Amino acid sequence: MTFAPSSPASRAPVSRPGRGVALRNAAIAGLSVVATSTIGGLATGPKILGWYAALAKPWYNPPNWVFGPAWTLLFLLMAIAFWRILQTPAGTPWRTLAIVLFGVQLVLNALWSVLFFGMESPALALAEVGPFWLAILATLVVFARIDRIAGWLFVPYLAWVAFAAVLNYGVWSLN
Repeated sequence: MTFAPSSPASRAPVSRPGRGVALRNAAIAGLSVVATSTIGGLATGPKILGWYAALAKPWYNPPNWVFGPAWTLLFLLMAIAFWRILQTPAGTPWRTLAIVLFGVQLVLNALWSVLFFGMESPALALAEVGPFWLAILATLVVFARIDRIAGWLFVPYLAWVAFAAVLNYGVWSLN
């Protein structure tokens, strides 16, 4: 059992979720990022060897093999962060907003892949990446208000998508 301050003079006990709830929360967190990754992969995979390979790319474009491990790590960190938020009690301030923002940034994550690869439109993806990045930033800030570790787990994701935006601009400007 942990304690959360209810007022400066007293502390009220707060129960941690049981093992079953923790496992359910892990499944929710894991499945949400797996679903997003799957949508992105379905849009991306068929385009790598054909359409994407034929594009002119900026000098700072990493080799293709970097993207899989990078996104795997980022999705793992996202799932852990989201699990930590889901573990907080239902009445925790900012919790509902954190869950909504997490969902919004996941939708924008999948949408970017659909726009860039699926629709073969670096221009549409470039227009979408700004709101996508802002949604990640908002999620990070709200997560950090609830759980600092969950917020910090979003920092690499925010940095990677910032780099992806620069890369997206480079591809768009060269093609």
